[in-house]
This record gives sequence, structure tokens and C-alpha cells, in this order.
Amino acid sequence: MAKKIPMRQCIGCGEMKSKKEMIRILKTPEDEIILDITGKKNGRGAYLCKERECLAKAHKSKGLERSFKMSIPNEVYDKLEKEFEALHE
Repeated sequence: MAKKIPMRQCIGCGEMKSKKEMIRILKTPEDEIILDITGKKNGRGAYLCKERECLAKAHKSKGLERSFKMSIPNEVYDKLEKEFEALHE
């Protein structure tokens, strides 16, 4: 039997994709928001496509706020955007 591929929904565009195709954003137990490249860290995760537009959409639609049930300052989005850019280089 084929192994089931874990699917996740992008908080930006709402598309379902396999976990491997996505980037995990993590809320640590200390309420810090970080990119989890390994996908293995402890905490509440939300998923984004690897497109920058999805990060912008998530910002606009407050996708992260909904996922983590907390308000997220703009600095966090700026930091995530910088980390995103580093990934695409």
C-alpha cells in the first residue's frame, strides 16, 4: 500500500499541498514566531507555500493570527519576509 502523504493547507492561498512543498511557521511555547525549516520543532505550526505572495496574503487576511489565536505585530511579518528571501537565494 502506498504511504499516505501528509497534506497541509496554506494560510495564504488556502491550497492543499504536501507537507514537503511547504514552509512551516512555528509558534514556540514562548510565543515566539519563527520559520521552522526542519518542520520538526515543538510548538504550534502553520503552513505556507514557498511563494512570497502567500506570505503577503496571509498577512492581509490575518491567517497567522487565526492559526495562532494571537495578534501578530508587523515586525514579525518583516522578519518572516527576510527569512523567506534568504531561502530563495
